[in-house]
Amino acid sequence: MFKALGDNTRYAIFLELARREHPVTTGELSEALELHANTVRPHLDRMREVGLVDVEVESRGSVGRPQHRWSLAADAPSLGLEPSGFRILSTLLAGVAAAGHPEADLVAAVGRQRGRVAADEQAPYHSSCVDGLLAELSDLGFDPASVADGPTTSVAFTRCPFADLAAAFPNVVCNLHRGMVEGFVERWGGAEVDHFATLEDRDPCRVELAVG
Repeated sequence: MFKALGDNTRYAIFLELARREHPVTTGELSEALELHANTVRPHLDRMREVGLVDVEVESRGSVGRPQHRWSLAADAPSLGLEPSGFRILSTLLAGVAAAGHPEADLVAAVGRQRGRVAADEQAPYHSSCVDGLLAELSDLGFDPASVADGPTTSVAFTRCPFADLAAAFPNVVCNLHRGMVEGFVERWGGAEVDHFATLEDRDPCRVELAVG
């Protein structure tokens, strides 16, 4: 997916689709980007092949080319470009969750479910738990940096894609993230989470792994 986005035209198409609330036609994309439709079509086809975009085909009967409407695929990387409605909804949902003052471990348990799924998704591509976790954190936008010191590996999250939400609702957002990491490591094996530091710690946003 990310290799496909390395092309300037495809990246421009991705940005344009990310800002649209509804699927758009090839012609609408071409007009917005000031490109000929014949230039845009092969890029859209390539993006569909790698799972970046979805297409809906509307038949016009027996006359004329079928109408194609394009949108970002549900599992395409967000790159922080979600429609504004998603950001508003996530803020409201985090606020509702925080209002119930849930136990930290209860919140983390929800994150663990996602972590286990992520471990299964990364397993075919990586040989170790640490490598797989780094890949998953990178995909989520955390820009992880790891340092190994004997049997301990420290992974710092140099960027948080949920920074605004985490600052407002750390008990919810940070513990969801903690649960995701714990679930990932538990599912993969070969390591254990020694310590997970959140925004409430003096030296925040990192996880200490005991590897062995």
